[in-house]
Amino acid sequence: MEFRPLGAAGTTVSAFALGTMTFGAETDEDGSHAQLDRFVEAGGTFVDTADVYSRGASESIIGSWLARRGSAGDLVIATKGRFPMSESPLDAGAGRRHLLAAVDASLDRLGLDHVDLYQVHGWDAGTPIEETLETLTTIVESGRARYVGWSNTTGWQLQRIADLASFNGWAPPVTMQPQYNLLDRTIELEVMPVCLEQGIGLLPWSPLGGGWLTGKYTRDDRPTGATRLGEDPNRGVEAYDGRNVARTWDILDVVEDLAADRGVSMAQVALAWVRDRPTVSSVLLGARTVEQLEDNLDAASLTLDHDERDRLTSVSAVGLPPYPYGMVREWCGTTAWDELGTAVIDADDDGDGSEASGG
Repeated sequence: MEFRPLGAAGTTVSAFALGTMTFGAETDEDGSHAQLDRFVEAGGTFVDTADVYSRGASESIIGSWLARRGSAGDLVIATKGRFPMSESPLDAGAGRRHLLAAVDASLDRLGLDHVDLYQVHGWDAGTPIEETLETLTTIVESGRARYVGWSNTTGWQLQRIADLASFNGWAPPVTMQPQYNLLDRTIELEVMPVCLEQGIGLLPWSPLGGGWLTGKYTRDDRPTGATRLGEDPNRGVEAYDGRNVARTWDILDVVEDLAADRGVSMAQVALAWVRDRPTVSSVLLGARTVEQLEDNLDAASLTLDHDERDRLTSVSAVGLPPYPYGMVREWCGTTAWDELGTAVIDADDDGDGSEASGG
């Protein structure tokens, strides 16, 4: 297992993390403990959860596993707060009252006196960002967390967070946890350039695109049953109808070809690509079973060569609108967008990611 810096923090984490959203929902306590055991056995050190996962059950399951294990000293534990844990209107948001109560409740469920990384689960428009940042600093200074991070923000929000923290001497964001995979590279427009500029480590969630990149779905059969897509047409960024498009199948064809050439699973190819993207600190693996986790962990030993990475990056390229991105790239020469493998698209073309002719 490869180890990497956790953004600009003075600690390292395994290049793959165990995401635990399935714990207490799709995976029972015994199955969850088995995943944790196997993850650590494979060299993993980074475990990520959130208070809202199964209304605290995920944290409690991790807590019982840590108690059985006797120590969390050689692991990096991360959790998140922001979303409601009850029907009370006071039990939500990124304000001081809620976050201080939320981190204490998380620590109680985990059976710890601190976590390594405490993350705000999303921007809260109802709370002044200054209040949130001051509260995060209090959490760090009180010893309840070593570092702080964010999840699910836009680029301007993340830049504002970083600027205010720097200007006021507040705890800086060391990580950003967004959705990121071959099917959804939207963060490359603004979020990833901010991370590159500020030294913020990315912790991609849904690196397999809700299961699409495993090859489990076909062009003609809508998924049903025990799947993250299931029969729910309203999954937002992971909705089946939003991804059942020609671009998706073009990407899956390339992933399938490379997997067949290497004699590995499609999931391993997709995970290896995400792991090697700029500013990624650790990729969150989310599995329902130990068998699924086993396959995902095998990606740790898979290194794609330049041509393989280029094929994947090219077929999945994000089209940058020509203004202002095309103009900025033309004026500035090589930019973060070139490094990320994005392509400027002409406003009049078919959106296939081909290079615009002008600026």
